[in-house]
Amino acid sequence: MIDREGPVPPYRQIANALRERITSGDIPPGRRIPSMVELEAEYEVARDTIRKAVQVLKDEGLVETVSGMGVYVIEPAGGEG
Repeated sequence: MIDREGPVPPYRQIANALRERITSGDIPPGRRIPSMVELEAEYEVARDTIRKAVQVLKDEGLVETVSGMGVYVIEPAGGEG
């Protein structure tokens, strides 16, 4: 889970874990990532920590917020094939 004593901040660890799930295809483009509540429970962290992790993925162009619906994985730039 989260290494609270390590050098990598918890939000970065969560962003890394979600990025791995996205790039591996576990959460494919067009799919919603788990909700804030689900991620809070899964990682046992505050909502602000989850928000920061999601913001990292937004900054990387991996996800986008769909108002009132959640955070969705974006189709990779250039597409596949």
